[in-house]
Amino acid sequence: MTRRDLIIAGASAAAVLLVGGGVVAAVWPSSDSPTPSADSSIPSVPPAPTITSLEPTGPSSDSPSDTPSSSSSPENEEEEEGNGKRKPEDAPLLADAPAPGKGPLPSSSPVSCPAATVTVSDTNGLTEALKNAAPGTSIALSDGKYAGKFVAEASGTAEQPVWLCGGAGAVLDGENIKGGYVFHLKKAKYWRLVGFTVTNGQKGVMADTTVGTVVQALTVHDIGDEAIHLRSNSTDNVVRDNTISKTGLRREKFGEGVYIGSAVSNWCTSNDCKPDRSDRNVVRDNKISQTTSEAVDIKEGTTGGLLEGNTFDGSALSGADSWVDVKGNNWLIKGNTGTKSTTDGFQTHQILKGWGDHNLFTGNTAAVDGPGFGFALRPTEANVVACDNKVTGAGEGLSNIPCR
Repeated sequence: MTRRDLIIAGASAAAVLLVGGGVVAAVWPSSDSPTPSADSSIPSVPPAPTITSLEPTGPSSDSPSDTPSSSSSPENEEEEEGNGKRKPEDAPLLADAPAPGKGPLPSSSPVSCPAATVTVSDTNGLTEALKNAAPGTSIALSDGKYAGKFVAEASGTAEQPVWLCGGAGAVLDGENIKGGYVFHLKKAKYWRLVGFTVTNGQKGVMADTTVGTVVQALTVHDIGDEAIHLRSNSTDNVVRDNTISKTGLRREKFGEGVYIGSAVSNWCTSNDCKPDRSDRNVVRDNKISQTTSEAVDIKEGTTGGLLEGNTFDGSALSGADSWVDVKGNNWLIKGNTGTKSTTDGFQTHQILKGWGDHNLFTGNTAAVDGPGFGFALRPTEANVVACDNKVTGAGEGLSNIPCR
């Protein structure tokens, strides 16, 4: 765990309705939402606690400092540095949150691009198409280089998403790993980003407050910090079948492959000091290699996601000590395969009291080739490591807790 993980503060519930300090209801999708894949034979996780009063788990000297920026997602902020004299609001746990693999999740079936409504072949054409996008728009990228930073602000609908499709030869090139997002979903909901390449930016694909979006089969490489990031209450999205490599070229400790949520130290920077409830996201079947930090980093404040079927190669790890770090709650981590880590394969950490808890690790394969554990849960809390996980080359063995 890096220094940024020790910056502690409180957080507030965007998905919980509070009246007079009491919990009225937790906000979840309707009952007809699809459920995730889950094997009924895997161990159950102890019931999640009810709402509790959260306190930082580290020294107060580690709390954020300096002045905050606005909540408009600044493009040149240094992720995890934590700036702001304001303190993040409290982040109560979600009341009666479903156990891992038991709650509603978006459908994660592959999507297929429809016929194009507009075809583009250069930067100006793409910029104009994004500006004019509306529900049902399908933008086709011709092969070629698209130099610049691209922003989508229009939203689709659940029935008529907006599509941006291309082959790997259609390359969005941000031209500079030291600043900006190559592609930014700026409060744009219901998008389908499919097939193209993203490279040469401080951050690859940044999604702020997106809902119902699919990021599928992209090639994301040579990025200054993280490759794909869902944050600022981005919920019910799918990140699948992407090939991610060569991150952290600007700052090694910020070089994650897929990043869900935000560190509490950044809630005032990216989410107006409110907790980042990036809940019920699915990350599956991605190939992630040559990342300097975690292949997947799941932050405090996030609840009820699925991490399944991904492959991790940690041979380039230098800013982190595991492939996966789970600081959220009620995540199912299932059927992933990792090779080569500097210390552990999978970790949990508790950055805020009550978080990093009630997560289930099952059916994973960890060829650690390192001095630590296959699964290092700190503290153990109510997290569960199933006995069907396979671990080799871990100096400390399967886990620091008994498997079930």
